[in-house]
Amino acid sequence: MIAETAKVYSNVKLGKNVIIEDFCLIGVPPRGTKDGELETIIGDNSVIRSHTVIYAGNKIGKNFQTGNKANIRELNDIADNVSVGTLSVVEHHVTIEEGVRIHTQVFIPEFSTLKKNAWVGPNVVFTNAPYPQSKNVKDSLIGPTLHENAIVGANSTLLPGVHIGKDAIVGAGSVVTKNVPEGDVVAGNPARFMKKKSELPY
Repeated sequence: MIAETAKVYSNVKLGKNVIIEDFCLIGVPPRGTKDGELETIIGDNSVIRSHTVIYAGNKIGKNFQTGNKANIRELNDIADNVSVGTLSVVEHHVTIEEGVRIHTQVFIPEFSTLKKNAWVGPNVVFTNAPYPQSKNVKDSLIGPTLHENAIVGANSTLLPGVHIGKDAIVGAGSVVTKNVPEGDVVAGNPARFMKKKSELPY
């Protein structure tokens, strides 16, 4: 179902039972391209909630969901069963694997990677420029990587290029300045080791 107020551009391929709510823009051509130049794919049973903007060139799997006013830039690879919360922004050339959940007002810049079942809390900010405004900054962009089942708590900030290891947890409000090993729980500014996930009561 596509709402009458939504706009779907050329070369957009929608799977079965896709719902596109009011005032969405799907397949918007990015700067330097023409309508229809880049193919956009959205898989079966996806729900695109009102005022969401999805640029052209995205490959999105089945059961994708957005909150209201999500913004998905071009040329991302998004697997099945992913959700992107209200007012969150995913920039271009981002890889999001199966089962990832991104909550409200998250910012994910280009060249970030979120692996299977990673979880990102509200208001988390990823960064990708080691030296913003520096000469040739565009050549040194490197986003964070969340490994499988990693959890990042609300209001945390991840510095460029950091890896959050498999099953690791970043406590709410943390600033992560270096890699977090597999299974570690870290918190604080800068984030420091607290305990192993295996020591938590769940």
